[in-house]
Amino acid sequence: MKMNINTLGLAAILPAVIMAFTSCSTEPKGETSGFTAIRPGEAGGVRVETYQETATVTGIDKANRKVTLVNQKGDKETFKAGPGVANFDQLEVGDQVKASVTEQLMVFARKPGEPAADGGVVNVALAPLGDKPGALVANTEEITAKVKSIDVKHRKATLLFPDGTSHTFKVRTDVDMARYSVGDEVVIRATEALAVSVEKP
Repeated sequence: MKMNINTLGLAAILPAVIMAFTSCSTEPKGETSGFTAIRPGEAGGVRVETYQETATVTGIDKANRKVTLVNQKGDKETFKAGPGVANFDQLEVGDQVKASVTEQLMVFARKPGEPAADGGVVNVALAPLGDKPGALVANTEEITAKVKSIDVKHRKATLLFPDGTSHTFKVRTDVDMARYSVGDEVVIRATEALAVSVEKP
């Protein structure tokens, strides 16, 4: 489900809507784990996935602020640390860089007129001066679609998105479609959190 929250668009949120209106299942894989939660009878749900990666510092070019990392599969890559990476000088060869990305997609329906919070929020926290480099960045984006039509017989709903496109989705069999009307809003909220820490092996 990897997606770039900073460019959240229709292609990114459609899987979330599909998840919320159709059946889903938990599917942990290797270093990626995830789960889906739904409330029986209600449209919507939450999908959370977490991806973790550990790499070892194998080279440091302090003059050019570059660090070479090798992951657990043996893949090697060199990164340039921008000025925003505090405590770069604390890095040492052999340090373990651990990164964890958690993505949450939440979809829920609400009646027109209920408070909206379209837009995005970014939170950033850095390691204290003198510590090993580390950071936590969390970004939330939200868009709202409107229910354009409901086909109870075939258990389908068509949503109109802010960019003017419409898409039709199957509705889960447990959802009470009588509770929803044309004009209702479907909120798609995506949150991505990235945590990076550097530790001694």
